[in-house]
Amino acid sequence: MALTTRGGGGGGDKAPPPSASDSSLGFLTKRDTEVKLPRATRVKNKTPASVQITAEQILREARERQEPEIRPPKQKITDSIELSEYRLRRRKEFEDVIRRVRWNVNAWVKYAKWEEQQQDFVRARSVYERALDVAHRDHTLWLKYAEFEMRNRFVNHARNVWDRAVSLLPRVDQLWYKYIHMEELLGAVANARQVFERWMAWRPDTAGWNSYIKFELRYGEVERGRAIYERFVAEHPRPDTFIRYAKFEMKRGEVERARRVYERAADLLADDEDAEILFVAFAEFEERCREVERARAIYKYSLDRVPKGRAEELYRKFLAFEKQFGDREGIEDAIVGKRRFQYEDEVRKNPLNYDSWFDYIRLEESVGNKDRIREVYERAIANIPPAEEKRYWQRYIYLWINYALYEELDAKDMERTREVYRECLKLIPHKKFTFAKLWLMAAQFEVRQKNLKAARQILGNAIGMAPKGKIFKKYIEIELYLGNFDRCRTLYEKYIEWSPANCYAWRKYAELEKNLSETDRARSIYELAIAQPALDTPEVLWKEYLQFEIDENEFDRTRELYERLLDRTKHLKVWISYAEFEASTGMGGEDSESEEIKNEVGYQEQQMERIRKCRAIFERAFDYFRTSAPELKEERAMLLEDWLNKEVSFDDLGDVTLVQKKAPRKVKRKRPIPTEDGSTVAYVPYSVISFFCCFCQKFHFTVLSALRICLKIRYHNSQQDSNKF
Repeated sequence: MALTTRGGGGGGDKAPPPSASDSSLGFLTKRDTEVKLPRATRVKNKTPASVQITAEQILREARERQEPEIRPPKQKITDSIELSEYRLRRRKEFEDVIRRVRWNVNAWVKYAKWEEQQQDFVRARSVYERALDVAHRDHTLWLKYAEFEMRNRFVNHARNVWDRAVSLLPRVDQLWYKYIHMEELLGAVANARQVFERWMAWRPDTAGWNSYIKFELRYGEVERGRAIYERFVAEHPRPDTFIRYAKFEMKRGEVERARRVYERAADLLADDEDAEILFVAFAEFEERCREVERARAIYKYSLDRVPKGRAEELYRKFLAFEKQFGDREGIEDAIVGKRRFQYEDEVRKNPLNYDSWFDYIRLEESVGNKDRIREVYERAIANIPPAEEKRYWQRYIYLWINYALYEELDAKDMERTREVYRECLKLIPHKKFTFAKLWLMAAQFEVRQKNLKAARQILGNAIGMAPKGKIFKKYIEIELYLGNFDRCRTLYEKYIEWSPANCYAWRKYAELEKNLSETDRARSIYELAIAQPALDTPEVLWKEYLQFEIDENEFDRTRELYERLLDRTKHLKVWISYAEFEASTGMGGEDSESEEIKNEVGYQEQQMERIRKCRAIFERAFDYFRTSAPELKEERAMLLEDWLNKEVSFDDLGDVTLVQKKAPRKVKRKRPIPTEDGSTVAYVPYSVISFFCCFCQKFHFTVLSALRICLKIRYHNSQQDSNKF
């Protein structure tokens, strides 16, 4: 039908232009068919609502507001005419569906099932056939078709369907299983066997062969089952198939047949990846038959043939077998032989892999053969690192250490132990690097042998050839334990001569003299120590020196030391420690002083003198941080804090205001600015001035005009405030 419009002027409706219409839309335009979505509104208030709505509440409200589902009314068919009309309508619906989605198998199946419900089997069969024309590669469609025929007892039709299905899809095992199951249900054993033979011609996997064998065994056909097994192992020559065959013979009591199966498998599959499983099953079979020697021979033969990386389970089974049927020697030989072969292979590939040598030595030590152990040690230490760098020798040197410990502790051969230490010390290039641990172990060995002369000689050689702090410490410890103080002094002198910057050596030397009540010697050592140009931890050394003088009640010397220390460094901790010393000089504990003593006039004077000296130190420190080091503001604040705490600790004798006066205060600086008449002066903070300077630079005002603007604004604001009241 053509769309006509009224002729006339501009009052009539105009037809849309051709460009705005589409032939597929009829008389509608694209603008009429556009989906107009609401414009996205911008949320202005993003604050959370006082009452939050949960997702559960939203779903519940949506469920409550949902309209009831519209279901078609039930139709009651009263006569054959209505039934015919109903069937005609339903068939038309199904035909329309499969016409739209012809490739959808489910639509065809639903159509066929509906026809089956209507007892129209011919039409249902026709639907299935039409569906097979579309999707004959879909095995589920064949299954539905065959089940339809079986369900309605059309046996020949079902056989026809199964034959066509397995012919088209022979690799789908489910079709074969269903076909055979139908024949078994019908009692047609010969037909089922025939189907199995057709299936086996396609060379299925092991599950198909196993189902065929089980089928024959269900009907007592043992010989047929054996023949199928022969075909099975020929088709699938794998360890699991041979093992299954042998177990089949064992269940029938055919031991010799089972052994022949295993032997044939061992000859055929000795180099297979899963040969380990086969040999383990073969050996366990011989164990069950009480053939122990046969089982042992199988295990040994398999251990020689199976690669070591895949023989873990085999070795474990062999070990369990030897534990049950063999003796200890056989067990150990089995384990050690296998692991020895592995380690020999590893050290042959990489002789510098010292971890493999350690494992190999540990294995031989567990066996206990001294000759073998020494042989492996000698072979291991012969692999000297290629470069004279300590990082290459750090692992290698432990071979010598373990060798020496073995000779001493296990072999009890002291001469050989001494020789091991001697050869090792000769081998190390001490001019480039050394191992203090080895020197000390050699010396301690001689001490255990009560050969002090040899121990001193070893440690002396170590100090002469490659001195290290650890060697000095251990040597001094040994001599100190023996009470040879003169030797200790000599060693400390050597130690200090070798490392004059080592504060540990100076402190320990002074501590030795202090313990021997040699006060002058200790003081001299401290003086020599602090006179050194460079020290690793000078603060610890000075602290101990000061504490030494305090313990000796040499307070004047202590003050002198503090002054000398302040000449070197003006650190905050030095000042505080000096002040603490002055505040506590000659004071005992509070509990040890009675109230009568505290009330004496002499005690009060001494207390005031200590406080005065303490304040003097704090004053000097404050003057230094204020004048000489004004940039150290944090240190000056910490000093005042400690000073204040000290004044508080003086109780009535303290003066807190003395410190509070020196504490920093916030000062608000202002600049006087004359007004326009020049009569009065206003004060403007420096922060405001800096702000208006930036303002002037941006807008090209002068500073004076900007300040005047500021004063006018300030005057205007003050007038407004006065008008309010």
